[in-house]
Amino acid sequence: MPRNLDTTTLRSFVAVADAGGVTRAAGFLNLTQSAVSMQLKRLEESLDLKLLDRSARKVTLTAAGEQLLGYARRILELNDEVYARLTAQEFEGEVVLGVPHDIVYPAIPQVMQRFNAEYPRVKVQLMSSYTRQLKEQFARAEVDVILTTEDECDTGGETLTELPLIWVGAPGGTAWKTRPLRLAYESNCIFRRSVLNALDAADIPWEMAVDSDSTRSIEVSVSADLAITSAIAGSQPPHVEQIAHNGALPDLSSKKINMYQSDVRGGPVTARLAALLAQAYGGVQPMVTTTLPVDFRARSSSRAASA
Repeated sequence: MPRNLDTTTLRSFVAVADAGGVTRAAGFLNLTQSAVSMQLKRLEESLDLKLLDRSARKVTLTAAGEQLLGYARRILELNDEVYARLTAQEFEGEVVLGVPHDIVYPAIPQVMQRFNAEYPRVKVQLMSSYTRQLKEQFARAEVDVILTTEDECDTGGETLTELPLIWVGAPGGTAWKTRPLRLAYESNCIFRRSVLNALDAADIPWEMAVDSDSTRSIEVSVSADLAITSAIAGSQPPHVEQIAHNGALPDLSSKKINMYQSDVRGGPVTARLAALLAQAYGGVQPMVTTTLPVDFRARSSSRAASA
């Protein structure tokens, strides 16, 4: 008798693998942590395999889990494609999303993938820039939804979460021990001034070893142990790690991840994207199914023609 895999448990398994833990995956799936854990247990029991190694602080995949992950992605992609193509969705248009480059990962790819599965004919244009520039574009009604990293939240915005700013450097690196402390920052980085103030207050001499407008230049310099920088916890780029400085460097402030949604552009589809963003960043917005107004395509076409 053939046995069938449960796509619900597979979706939870993939979410945990992508998020690196049950808690973050539960927020993205809009489920409780216990519900996700139960689904993982059911999947392991149905296959009679251990898929996750829970012994470390961060959940990792076993060899069997790594093998299943590829199959699970293909099964879910095919499931979502069939559902999207055969349910006669009439949704078309474009939504413009602005996100600071330093918090694009790991949540935004998951949000865009899920949004595309629900609205395959709606194009999401992702704009990655600095918070200041994104707010200027939002004020000019050039963007439907933006995320920002700020100390406070302006009127009309919503704080999705607040996370600490951490020091990051090369894995096993020693640049953080040098004096003057060698720093790497983009000239428009919104964290830069508060970090320099914290170093000055701690009477730690510093020099701007890398001052660039290129995110990649900063990442390469830091991963090469030529300098250190700061990042929002959980959003640090690959090839760097949080510095365990044991008080040799000052603690940094926390930053709010805020969301601003246009009242003029988009409508319910934009609201759906905003709901997914809120869930991905630990917000409390419910996942509501929305109906697209008939004039969305017309407004999207006219906006594209005027661009």
